[in-house]
Amino acid sequence: MYRTITKIAKRFFTDAQIYKYGFNWSPMYRRSTGRLVTVSEDLMYVKIKIPLSIKNRNFVGTIFGGSLFSATDPIYMIQLMNILGDNYVVWDKSATINFKRPAKETVFSEFIFSEEDLNLIKTEVSENGEFNLVKTPPKIVDEDGTIIAELSKTIYIADKVFYKNKRKRKTNSLA
Repeated sequence: MYRTITKIAKRFFTDAQIYKYGFNWSPMYRRSTGRLVTVSEDLMYVKIKIPLSIKNRNFVGTIFGGSLFSATDPIYMIQLMNILGDNYVVWDKSATINFKRPAKETVFSEFIFSEEDLNLIKTEVSENGEFNLVKTPPKIVDEDGTIIAELSKTIYIADKVFYKNKRKRKTNSLA
C-alpha cells in the first residue's frame, strides 16, 4: 500500500516531502508520538522531535522509553532504502537504546548518512553481496543538547539479486 501511494505521490512531490509527510501522516508512526521536522532534499539528513504529551507520558511524568525507541526505530532503514534505490535490499537487523536520563521535555534526534557511509556500503555490497552497517552516532537529546538516550542500529544491506539467491538457497536447504 505504501509503495503504491509513494509512486503516485512522486508525480507531485519531492522525495523529501514524501518522506517527511509520509512518516508524519502514517498511523503507525504517529502512534510513536515522534514527528519528522527536517528532511534534506537528498534524504541524507533527518531530524525528529518527540514532544512530551499525554500520549507518551509515563507513570512518573516523563516520556515513555518505548515512545523514544519507536520514534527512532524506522528512520535509518527507510532513509537508506530511499537513498540507495531499488537495486538494494535494506532491513533493520538489530537496535539497542541506552537510557541516560529521563526525558522531561521535548527531545530530538538526528539521522545522518555521509558520502563515506554510502561509498562503504556500495563497496562492501559489490565485493560481498551483503553488508551489516552499524550506526552508533544517533543520540536523543533535549533542547539544551543534554543526552537523554544513545542508540545503536545495525542495518542489513544486500544486492537484490544476491539476496534473492540467498533466500532461494535457504529455502531449498530446508526442503
